Amino acid sequence: MPKRTRSYRESLLEDLRDPAEAALYLNAAIEDSPEMFLIALKDVAEAKEIAKVANEVGVARETVYRMLRKSGNPRYGNFIGLLRAVGVQMRFEPAGDPVSTNPPVEP
Repeated sequence: MPKRTRSYRESLLEDLRDPAEAALYLNAAIEDSPEMFLIALKDVAEAKEIAKVANEVGVARETVYRMLRKSGNPRYGNFIGLLRAVGVQMRFEPAGDPVSTNPPVEP
């Protein structure tokens, strides 16, 4: 008799219910591309149940799907609301080689 296994997607969504796993997943996605980040954020929202996330953000479920399409462009307020609803937050850190806006000072 064949052994029953769960699908990759089912396992992924279960893992993404953990905010620490979701944060790692989103960080990896944003390093790839903005489009991949939106896809990953949609995965995290689906793990938390889109309808519950939409309710917490204060928008319709369809609006969440629209925001998280590959070509989506969520408003800042909705974007921050989505992040809070799925249990993650944004942090900023210096880029590898920051661009200096001040000219070098010569002695």
